[in-house]
Amino acid sequence: MLISPRRLKQLGMLGMNRRNVEVIGRWNERKLYPLVDDKLKTKLLAEDYGMAVPKLIGTISHQFEVKNLRKRLGLTRQFVIKPAQGSGGKGILVVVSRDKGRYIKPSGVDLSIRDAERHVSNILSGLYSLGGRLDVAMVEALVNFDDHLSRYSYEGVPDIRVVVYRGYPVMAMMRCSTHDSDGKANLHQGAVGVGIDLAEGQSLFAVQKGKLVAQHPDTQQSFEELQVPHWAEILRLGAGCYEMTGLGYLGVDVVIDRERGPLILELNARPGLAIQIANQSGLASRLDQVDRVAGLHNSVDGRVDYAREVFGRGLQGQLLPA
Repeated sequence: MLISPRRLKQLGMLGMNRRNVEVIGRWNERKLYPLVDDKLKTKLLAEDYGMAVPKLIGTISHQFEVKNLRKRLGLTRQFVIKPAQGSGGKGILVVVSRDKGRYIKPSGVDLSIRDAERHVSNILSGLYSLGGRLDVAMVEALVNFDDHLSRYSYEGVPDIRVVVYRGYPVMAMMRCSTHDSDGKANLHQGAVGVGIDLAEGQSLFAVQKGKLVAQHPDTQQSFEELQVPHWAEILRLGAGCYEMTGLGYLGVDVVIDRERGPLILELNARPGLAIQIANQSGLASRLDQVDRVAGLHNSVDGRVDYAREVFGRGLQGQLLPA
């Protein structure tokens, strides 16, 4: 279904040009980009600020260190290997178990230590990094996601993206992995994006491949029943990243661990615009509203309370037919 530019403007949709020039260009200093483009720098910065993040098991920076991977992993049964400068979920290897010296992926496919070493070597060579630059492999503890959310994801960890503008949470969605997305929470690869009400953390709409859906395609769980736990804490984590990074416009990706609660997974200085489709609502009018009040709320709690009151259930018109 095609929608006219006039109708998109009426719905308060934020376009690519305005996002790049008036929002990112104005509020995100380029010198700050490395803080979020490099996941290792993000993790260390978050730890310095007392923010909760997945545990770092170790890093591998040079090819000669690859042969020590087995020793580095030890008896760890569950872990994630990822490129520090990767994007779009590329290069992420998830291991959920071990069996007779082999590593088991969520899909059930098993890998040898040589397979894992080869993957790390590819990361270091820049195969998955932005611009093909030499990279660092990070080994993190696997997030054992909240049981409440297990019904909404397939062979992967669901995450919550919160878009933060000038310190205010303005929109959120949950990304649910599917068989089509190969267990990755990537909308372009077939994951489901679920718009989340900022006030209470309840689902609004669910979209897969540009179409509204009522239930998860693999688990058949209805999205209408989705309620994100720890919602206030998630919004506070997101809003606090404004002071932590100095970035005026960013996407904060959060996962919920069964024992530790919400954890910052990564940050993005150029968050995409598909979150508007998941919410069936535009970002532009929300950014304009924040511009009118920015500076009036000096605390994280103050900004979160304002956002929940003003943007909760803030629907401006459905974009896609039900």
